[in-house]
Amino acid sequence: MTRRVAVIGGGSSGLASIKTCLDEGLQPVCFESSDDIGGLWKFKVIYQSVIINTSKEVMCFSDFPIPAHYPNYMHNSLIVDYFRMFADRFQLTRHIRFNTKVLQVKQRSDFSRSGQWDVETENKDGEKEKHIFDAVMICIGHHCHPNLPLHDFPGIDSFTGKFFHSRDYKTADEWRHKKAVVIGIGNSGGDIAVELSRVTKQVYLSTRRGAWILNRVSDNGLPRDMLNTRMAIFMRHVLPFGLSCGAAERKVSRRFDHSLYNLKPAQHPTVNDELPNRILSGTVQVKPNIRRFQGSSVEFDDGSVVEDVDLVVFATGYRFSFPFLASHVVSVSENKASLYKYVFPPELDRPTLAIIGLVQPLGAIMPISEMQARWATRVFKGCIKLPSAASMLEDVQCKQETMAKRYVSSQRHTIQVDYISYMDEIAELVGVRPSLPRLLLTDPRLGLNLMFGPCTPYQYRLRGPGKWAGARQAIFTQWERVARPMQTRPCHDPKPERSLKWLLCSHFLKCVLWLHLQC
Repeated sequence: MTRRVAVIGGGSSGLASIKTCLDEGLQPVCFESSDDIGGLWKFKVIYQSVIINTSKEVMCFSDFPIPAHYPNYMHNSLIVDYFRMFADRFQLTRHIRFNTKVLQVKQRSDFSRSGQWDVETENKDGEKEKHIFDAVMICIGHHCHPNLPLHDFPGIDSFTGKFFHSRDYKTADEWRHKKAVVIGIGNSGGDIAVELSRVTKQVYLSTRRGAWILNRVSDNGLPRDMLNTRMAIFMRHVLPFGLSCGAAERKVSRRFDHSLYNLKPAQHPTVNDELPNRILSGTVQVKPNIRRFQGSSVEFDDGSVVEDVDLVVFATGYRFSFPFLASHVVSVSENKASLYKYVFPPELDRPTLAIIGLVQPLGAIMPISEMQARWATRVFKGCIKLPSAASMLEDVQCKQETMAKRYVSSQRHTIQVDYISYMDEIAELVGVRPSLPRLLLTDPRLGLNLMFGPCTPYQYRLRGPGKWAGARQAIFTQWERVARPMQTRPCHDPKPERSLKWLLCSHFLKCVLWLHLQC
């Protein structure tokens, strides 16, 4: 019999999971609580101006490139359009039950033998239904519940202005000529502070620890993440961690001095093209943590006080949980969940439950969710065996210790992963990690592209389960798709003789020389 798989959530991770189930001959049934696909990227969930901070070639699904004419960094509406194209191309929506909430996911009485789950759902009319599934994929992400730590802000109850979480922010229009405070300097906090600063009287950006501010636009006007290559990752691994970090910090600070802008000590990267300009022009002032609220005034830890504040936006992140699961199946505490490779609960008798997309990558989430789903479905089918519970728990502990050494302790840094390293780690388990030594011998042109070029998702469709015949050509044409949306005006200047590949090689050699000089 065909195994039935419950997919919970119809966002990017859910869509990838449905398709992967179909690719593996499984029968998916997706339960989506809203009336549409798209998850986090629908406008009703996020603010109107959101533009993604990963470029299209790096964020696309691995066998479905984003159209060449789409901009490299897409508005949220275009991302939803891409999801629709993906769903239409692979006929995914027929497997989705919209307006259906999952109430409970429970192991069946014979779970140790069958690995099956009882799933109870409720539709928009309040009608409940019970189902039996052979496996479950939870695809609700980590933006589940807004984290609003009001207990950390004395006097907030006396604040006479308006306050809310960044999830409830939509546009800046109603705050024209007002004073606003934004708490938090993650991607949302930076975006909202910049947008508000265009219309408000003044914006104050409050941060405890600062951040490294990165541009979407990198050297030679190329998307930043398209310069993140395997060779660059290799160099970071062979160099001492402190040395490579110091070199990267100095490179970032060459654009602007983070100490001068009150953004150090920085703990994590934030992608924002306009924030330095807004600070330089005075429309955004960077402030320390808030000490207390009193009426319409806000006092900061440095003793400074701002009067007549009209708005406070808490860009303080999210908490995740799985309320439909028993706590002994997946326990969540302080935004931490004990999951093998961030996917499998290590102590289940049968590996038939997978959490997809519960990571916060320094890179794109969509290909990671897809790779996790490819791994999970192969495990469900018995094609891949998981190690012992003890080995999995040891791996979980090792990852937690590595995280603690690298980042300050906070809810933000519990599920952080590096894009290329994590993709390679899971791809190795699936059997789809590209073999660079073999490719350099048998297909040197492709091998050099993989070594010195961007780590786009197509690389993981070159071999093994789910191999895609178009992967090689997609890699060779990726720079054409990068250039296409910018070629909107006829230009009669002679084209430069050097190709983008030579540009990348030159960029890499400069990085090597620079790192050598740092040593």
